[in-house]
Amino acid sequence: MTNRTPRSMETREKTTRYVYKPASALPEPAPEPGFAFRWVATTVFGQSNQTNVSQKFREGWVPVKADDYPELQIQGNDKGQIEIGGLLLCKAPKEMVEARSEYHANIAQQQMSSVDNHFMRNNDARMPLFSEKKSSSTRGFGNGSK
Repeated sequence: MTNRTPRSMETREKTTRYVYKPASALPEPAPEPGFAFRWVATTVFGQSNQTNVSQKFREGWVPVKADDYPELQIQGNDKGQIEIGGLLLCKAPKEMVEARSEYHANIAQQQMSSVDNHFMRNNDARMPLFSEKKSSSTRGFGNGSK
């Protein structure tokens, strides 16, 4: 009589399998608490875009120092900043980024309210208007026929 261990007790050594992940076009810096990162366009179609860069700097974006993120530094870039393909890596406090997003959301909401008010102002009882705010999209044959 042989002493056999049940199969449930046997263990096999698990082999790790490599999972392919394509490289992103722009590397992501390691997260830094309290800061958000953004790539700012310095050139467009080979032309310098200083207007965009100075606007982002006035908004509070600051270029990231290459010394702080040596893993992102590109060989041949000796400006002390991280720039890839006409894009400069910048950072700003998260509070500023959230405040900016809230500001733009409020402007969009005000514009929608203005459009709605103008639209509903011309309401006629004989032909009532209604504002339905929903959208849908379909792919292929939307009605099911071929």
